[in-house]
Amino acid sequence: MDFGRTAKDYGRHRAGFPPDFFARVATWGVGVTGQRVLDLGTGTGTLARGFAERGCRVTGLDPSASMLDQARELGVQEGVAVDYVQASAENTGLPDASFDVITAGQCWHWFQRSAAAKEALRLLRPNGVLVIAHFDWLPLPRSIVEAVEALILAHNPAWKMMAGGCGIHWRWFADLSSGGFIALESFSFDVDQPYSHEAWRGRIRASAGVAATLDADAVQRFDAEHAALIAERFPQEPLKAPHRVFALIGRKPSV
Repeated sequence: MDFGRTAKDYGRHRAGFPPDFFARVATWGVGVTGQRVLDLGTGTGTLARGFAERGCRVTGLDPSASMLDQARELGVQEGVAVDYVQASAENTGLPDASFDVITAGQCWHWFQRSAAAKEALRLLRPNGVLVIAHFDWLPLPRSIVEAVEALILAHNPAWKMMAGGCGIHWRWFADLSSGGFIALESFSFDVDQPYSHEAWRGRIRASAGVAATLDADAVQRFDAEHAALIAERFPQEPLKAPHRVFALIGRKPSV
């Protein structure tokens, strides 16, 4: 799995977390002006920039140099300042107790989870907060997402373990509680995310089942079939792709 191979599509076309996500985590004291925030697995920096826009001092961390290049480019375009570090979530190399908030958006499943939880606990100040967040598409019956999942599986059967998700990640609760976090809480809400036809094709190319794993010729074949599917079955524009936002919040003990 190499998202660096699809960094440009990822940065250009993949929608970030909606504004209501930031409003909701604010009720847990996350995203307060002046907070030190570390965004693990930052990718193209959508969460990192979102918190920076709200006055936080943000560090975005990712192992992929190409994803970080896209994040920096988008930051320049949007006029948002974020410090970026190339490292893994399990071994960041950052100082102990140096952050008020740590976030992990759309990436916890890629980590060695127990090691990432241990590292996050080390990096947080007492009473600091870890937020694991997802913005997942939902393959609801007769939706564009259901049709696209079937198409991905036809081109990449090995992707089947990631298909059919419901957007609720219950396994992460055990990761945080066993990792020393307390006062776990969560929330979720659904949105219909609009995409132009071009943006939706780019967003799907940027997914784990397509350009992050298939070779260039296979991606081209997939994209051609995807374009034909959209034209035939989902001609409306913009498309409305059902998504679910999920967040799990855990706190480091104060002592």
